[in-house]
Amino acid sequence: MIKAVTARAPLPHLDDALTQLRNLLGERISTSAAVRAQHSTGVFLSSNAPPDVVAFAQSTAEVVEIVKICAANAIPIIPFGTGTSVEGHIAAPLGGLSLDVSRMDKVLKVNSDDLDVVVEPGVTRKMLNSHIRDTGLFFPIDPGADASLGGMAATRASGTNAVRYGTMRENTLALQVVTADGRVIRTGGRARKSSAGYDLTHVYVGSEGTLGIITELTLRLYGIPEKTAAAVCSFATLEGAVDTVITTIQAGVPIARIELLDDVQIDILNKHAKFDFPVLNTLFMEFHGTEAGVQEQVEMVQAIASDNGGGNFTWKTQAEERTKLWQARHDATWVDKQAYPGWDVMATDVCIPISRLAEVVTSSKQDAAENGLVAPIVGHVGDGNFHMLVMVKPDDPAYFARVHALNDRLIARALAAGGTCTGEHGIGLGKVKHLYKEHGDSMHVMLAIKQALDPQNIMNPGKIFAHAS
Repeated sequence: MIKAVTARAPLPHLDDALTQLRNLLGERISTSAAVRAQHSTGVFLSSNAPPDVVAFAQSTAEVVEIVKICAANAIPIIPFGTGTSVEGHIAAPLGGLSLDVSRMDKVLKVNSDDLDVVVEPGVTRKMLNSHIRDTGLFFPIDPGADASLGGMAATRASGTNAVRYGTMRENTLALQVVTADGRVIRTGGRARKSSAGYDLTHVYVGSEGTLGIITELTLRLYGIPEKTAAAVCSFATLEGAVDTVITTIQAGVPIARIELLDDVQIDILNKHAKFDFPVLNTLFMEFHGTEAGVQEQVEMVQAIASDNGGGNFTWKTQAEERTKLWQARHDATWVDKQAYPGWDVMATDVCIPISRLAEVVTSSKQDAAENGLVAPIVGHVGDGNFHMLVMVKPDDPAYFARVHALNDRLIARALAAGGTCTGEHGIGLGKVKHLYKEHGDSMHVMLAIKQALDPQNIMNPGKIFAHAS
């Protein structure tokens, strides 16, 4: 059976594994305290659970040998891409080996006619788009951070473009995976559809490194739009902003991005990032298409917004202005930290049916205010996903307890509304208990898959699953 994650115990065969790993990788093995710490702390969730060793792989063949050594010596393996996860995915609660694949960063093949690309897992989304820019194609999944594509598949990432282009689930066609016993398997293919056998690609997408190590990905590409425009619109009420989103989606407008920033977040952006937006609930939007098509989309959404109390509707087509706008959205968390020097941020997210969005966002804002917490809200509201960026007072356990309680209540509201405990952050260590609340008895099926594919429980143990029963 899969063992429960308990207090960390020494790994009896670690020295033997280290000798074999050094023979294989030489200087690409590190036991430095600084390197180990860097490989166990994500963007927001600090970790006191570093691995015992970090290995830097450069090929699938090396990953195979590393996995075989670890399997033979019962050493846990924690995959690492760029370290941008937010729910403790890269922490090592049982110790073990952090397997860094960031040096596996080749774009292997661009199939322009078929709109797909084959990449190694360490390629980041910005690296890929830079590589293919001259082909007239782009990869649209944008979680904000310049994350590795292997990590994005492992966490089923999405981001600001998901309302039009979907998530990593819809855009991953095939994978190459090293299993827990060191075999190399391929899942899926380049065909746009298949009814042949189990869909193993999407078993591994979102598995957070608990079933195997992704060493190659085949991804969908899209043509760069002829015309792109960005727009901003302010609303006196949260309901007006959300109703605009709902009506836009129901009207079939093929909007590419539609992001909500609440009045608290806008106020912080104005003060600390030198913007001058009205301090109101605000939608950032982007439209892709032909020149005529974009014009029509903008006019339709402007009319919808006006009907819902939207004002100060402005739109831009210049690349520099659009980039500045979206950089402001992506930098929201860092600007929040700048506004509260020395404080940390706990970024949490939920996803709910958009018909319940205003209700859940409003009640969550009230909850934060009533408990004296600063918690700006941003969200990919076109698909019902929003984030609370809760400021965390340092060295104050009582304050931190209030933050966690707020997060628990937020997730309870989302589940009661028919939503999920996480739209794109994944489970990792941070949301394990909520996954059990969400999925109930079906967790036994997930555990059965885990046990079948990783009977020693060496693949990122402690993540997703709280126990084996």
